[in-house]
Amino acid sequence: MDAMVVAAGICFIVGALAFVAVFSYLAARFDYPRVLDGDAATVLPRLRGGGASMRAVWAIYSLLPLLLIPGAVGASLALTGSPGAMTLALVLACLGALAMCLGLMRWPSIHWALAESYESAGGDARRSIGAVFHGLNLYLGNYIGEFLGEISLGAFFLLTGCALTQDARFPVWLGVCGIGFGVLFVIGAFRNVTRGVQRIADANNWLLPVWMIVLGGALIWSAL
Repeated sequence: MDAMVVAAGICFIVGALAFVAVFSYLAARFDYPRVLDGDAATVLPRLRGGGASMRAVWAIYSLLPLLLIPGAVGASLALTGSPGAMTLALVLACLGALAMCLGLMRWPSIHWALAESYESAGGDARRSIGAVFHGLNLYLGNYIGEFLGEISLGAFFLLTGCALTQDARFPVWLGVCGIGFGVLFVIGAFRNVTRGVQRIADANNWLLPVWMIVLGGALIWSAL
């Protein structure tokens, strides 16, 4: 069991570092995440112009949320004092990870195919492609990947933080930080509902890897 907890901590840390690397690449080369608000005429040519490397980075990015699943399994094994909360947390982590994967996978797959077609399409065809592009962003991106995925993941961090406060091996401040971050992450998921939480959502992009590293390190420490 200790080996699984250590592996979970490593998954959190590796996932956090990989997230920062990929996010930074997309921010520099693709104006991410602001590009998500663009239309097909702006975004698809830029996606296609990035070539195979851009597509590969999106493919890697879409798989990174899966590291949350073994991380959540290890966290549930480590925090045995709150079995009910951690069982629910594990379910929510799996749901959030899969929702995020589904949302991100549209970029190297469906959006890439749309970008290829957009290059040679006429005016009417481009308008149709634009409508499909917008619909996919709304459904797979805003609702599935961001809203469902982030609410589920935020709830996982919230429940994990609560479980940390109940475990004497961990300092109380660690659990409080987990609860606080979980609440912020859930609030940030509502950025597509109200612009009033956009700054929180922006901050979460950098708080997420920090908390994953802290949580991963705490799990490793608890198992040694």
